[in-house]
Amino acid sequence: MMLILLLAPAFIMFVLSFSKNRRSKYLLAFTSFVILLPILELFVLPKPYNILASYLVADKLNTYVLLLSSIVGIGVTLALLTLDKHVKVSPNAYRKFYRFFALFWIGLIFSILSNNMGIYWIGLELATLSTVYMIKTNYTPAAHKEAWNYMIVGAIAVSLILFGIILMYASAKPILGEDAMAFNLLVAHAKEIPSPFLFEMGFAITTIGMFVKMGFFPMNLWLANIERASFYPVAALFSGILESAIIVGFFRFSQIAMKINYDHLFIFVFVYTLLTIFIVSFLIFRAKDFMRLFSLSGVEHMALIVMFWVSGAPFAALLHFGAHAFLKPALFLSTGVLESQGKYRIAGALRGYKGKKGTLFWFLVSLFLLAIISLPPSPMFFSELYGFGAMISTAKQGNHILAMIGAILFLLVLLSIIFYRFVAIYQSMKYEGEEKEKVVYTSELIALVLFAVALVSLLLPSTISYLKSIG
Repeated sequence: MMLILLLAPAFIMFVLSFSKNRRSKYLLAFTSFVILLPILELFVLPKPYNILASYLVADKLNTYVLLLSSIVGIGVTLALLTLDKHVKVSPNAYRKFYRFFALFWIGLIFSILSNNMGIYWIGLELATLSTVYMIKTNYTPAAHKEAWNYMIVGAIAVSLILFGIILMYASAKPILGEDAMAFNLLVAHAKEIPSPFLFEMGFAITTIGMFVKMGFFPMNLWLANIERASFYPVAALFSGILESAIIVGFFRFSQIAMKINYDHLFIFVFVYTLLTIFIVSFLIFRAKDFMRLFSLSGVEHMALIVMFWVSGAPFAALLHFGAHAFLKPALFLSTGVLESQGKYRIAGALRGYKGKKGTLFWFLVSLFLLAIISLPPSPMFFSELYGFGAMISTAKQGNHILAMIGAILFLLVLLSIIFYRFVAIYQSMKYEGEEKEKVVYTSELIALVLFAVALVSLLLPSTISYLKSIG
């Protein structure tokens, strides 16, 4: 019954997307609100909760991720109501976007709630394929080109993930048989796996596939190119929802790998993410428009989340993940107003707003820009404190304290480059350039307020207690 409640809004959205009635876009937006209701019910049920036998199981981790994703989905659909006010979009393209958003959401539910590696991959593949068509709703040569690029890179990534899953399944099959696909059983019997090297190889290949999909080294620019060519709500879905499904998979696979050989896992992931942040920091320094800036910043934050998770700080990783899930879509959605009529002007972007709505808009965007670089009291400020502390604690246990301190200092230098770039951009947005009048619409302002409230809720004592209980 719960599975039907979770999937029903997406099916309703899919059917409504074929309607040519002008008012259907309001019904489509309302359907995204309905998605939240069964998730809230699932959130309060005792965990673990079997949704579909042992194949789909809700626990504290994936319910938290699903709740974040549903809130992002509501914000995106609110911004969609006024998409045609900022960019050229045909009614047919608008309906297609919702059609594939419904399929995307179905894949997301299966991927996030999956307790089976195979079902996880199927859900991720469905979400990936549907995103290709959402990119193509922007009828421009650049968008069509990047949709094909995404198809190629996405195919490479999911193929790597599938091959890695096959290796991990093969490593555990001698002791678990056909149940070797279940995440919970793999965690419970990780130390009994007769071929740990085979599992580690599978984990490494799967991890590289997931990192490629998140824009990590060596493919740092493809994600920024795609999000630049797409409509900004598509970029918000990439950063706030699709990456959620990928990171949940990493959390699941790494929980098993930690029990097999934690040192191998930590060194591999730490070096990979540090290299990613090194490259991304200089790409951010050279970014010339908002979409690329926000996209590359998202890669940096996902790398930090992964780094905190493997450093033994799940609370810091999940807090940072929640802040990223709200901040990055909010900034992407704000580009519809900031980039007035599609012109990529950074200078003066926070000037020219009139009335209470305009004042509230630039105030919220200013807060989001400062929060994304971890200025207090942003949740990212606290997550980084916890995360870096956990990294030092991990190094002390392995007698690598000096190497870790050196790595953290190097990481702080890279983050300082990003910090400097964002502050310089903020100053340019606020104090430089021509002042041109920009229009802010009620629905997109409500979306930003929703994200601001959700961001503040991450710092509530009840939320912090819940996140600490997950680890």
